[in-house]
Amino acid sequence: MSKTVLVINAGSSSIKYQLTDPVDGTAVASGIVERIGEDMGIVTHKYNGESHTTELVIADHGVGLRKVLELFEQYGPDLEEAGIVAVGHRVVQGGSVFPGPTVITDEVVEQIRGLIPLAPLHNPGHVRGIEVARELFMQVPHVAIFDTSFFQTLPAEAYTYALPKEITQKFAIRRYGFHGTSHQFVSREVANVLGLPNEEVSQIVLHVGSGASVSAVQNGRAVETSMGLTPLEGLVMGTRTGDIDPAVIFHLYRTEGLSIDEIDTMFNKQSGLKGMAGQNDFRELLRLIDEGSADAKLALDVFVHRLVKYIGSYMAVLGGLPNAITFTAGVGENNALVRQMVADRLAGFGIALDPALNEVRSGEPRIISTPDSTVKILVVPTNEELEIARQTVAKIAE
Repeated sequence: MSKTVLVINAGSSSIKYQLTDPVDGTAVASGIVERIGEDMGIVTHKYNGESHTTELVIADHGVGLRKVLELFEQYGPDLEEAGIVAVGHRVVQGGSVFPGPTVITDEVVEQIRGLIPLAPLHNPGHVRGIEVARELFMQVPHVAIFDTSFFQTLPAEAYTYALPKEITQKFAIRRYGFHGTSHQFVSREVANVLGLPNEEVSQIVLHVGSGASVSAVQNGRAVETSMGLTPLEGLVMGTRTGDIDPAVIFHLYRTEGLSIDEIDTMFNKQSGLKGMAGQNDFRELLRLIDEGSADAKLALDVFVHRLVKYIGSYMAVLGGLPNAITFTAGVGENNALVRQMVADRLAGFGIALDPALNEVRSGEPRIISTPDSTVKILVVPTNEELEIARQTVAKIAE
């Protein structure tokens, strides 16, 4: 077995992990620890085509990761034979502190902890996962890969909010963007598919899943993205509002007496497709549409309208038609209807899908536009774990 990287994504009550070969892109083994701190937890370990699930009480991240090591020992692969050269950690929020991959030290851990106010739902879990993993894998370097790093290249006009300057500076309020590892991986893959240097490609990447974001990437550098200070801004999502008049908050507070926490929960967990149609799973949404649900149809139309609106504005930011518009993530990769609806609304720009190519299900990057389309339309499966592994290896090689 060649050298590998153990990729860890620790959340508040879960740990996703994947043992990855950064050279050939193979996911050697993977799994997830769920329901940390609850009455009963679940650990699922996948290796060699088999899945093994264990239920046990998982008091904290330390218990969870130690159980993962037991499962590697019990079901494989042998971690010593796997030749782990580093552990790569996904961290959602790096603020303006971390412009790229960073070797983790005690000081770095404290800096990530200091960014918790900007990502209170994510960074605490990342910190706990990093601390435990550093204890269990002391013999190899640990590298933090930040969702926000790819968007550190945004110009000030794109990341600055029109708030009082003293407020934005004091509280570090700006557009940070998220899903950065996905946008970075996919934008590079697009250049490969087109046979062009990454530095010569103008493109729009649509990461469309339960969480969704758009980026404009010019010459290999992100110049705009839809998510902002938090992942709430931008596209309509599974349970998130996306863009909304901020005065709605004041209105709900004044007229209904809703607290800030109640509104926060509503905007992040009860809105989006779920709020409009009662379902945030796209398969269920389409089932409801087939059954004649007007609410579900409206939800889909709102979802697509927002996508098209962002694509149009990003073409303006890029200064004209891009080389490519690319769909990725769960909905983007698997939902031919959404892709067709978006393309139909862009027909005025000479953009056209090939209906047969659009219906093909494949795990490979592919062009689905017609030969005469003014912009290439692609589907590129994202692979954030592989991107983290590759950035980790590149960092420790410096």
